[in-house]
Amino acid sequence: MKYKYHLRPGYQSEDLLIEIFYGTENENFFSDFFDSIAKINPEVEKMTDLWMNDEYIFYVNSDIGAFSISKDIWDLVFIMSDDNQECLEKINLLLLEDKNFQKVEVNFENYK
Repeated sequence: MKYKYHLRPGYQSEDLLIEIFYGTENENFFSDFFDSIAKINPEVEKMTDLWMNDEYIFYVNSDIGAFSISKDIWDLVFIMSDDNQECLEKINLLLLEDKNFQKVEVNFENYK
């Protein structure tokens, strides 16, 4: 297992997101992640480099809808899809099947 993540609500939000908080500094992270979700045929449409924040945002289309991936200066990765929460649920199920990813449960109350 290389990567640990949470499926959790955003701060003061009902919307879920996936936060990958361990292992993302690994140079193979993005290839491992895209391999783990290959069943939904992800395709990066656009990448934005927010140089003032040292953050990258990838906009991805897939068979189950669009989502974005951000990676910040602290190597935290967030996968979000405000308009398509089912997309995040499916990505979560795919990560659960992948030996490289481990889901760590959180208390949703901590994000209110």
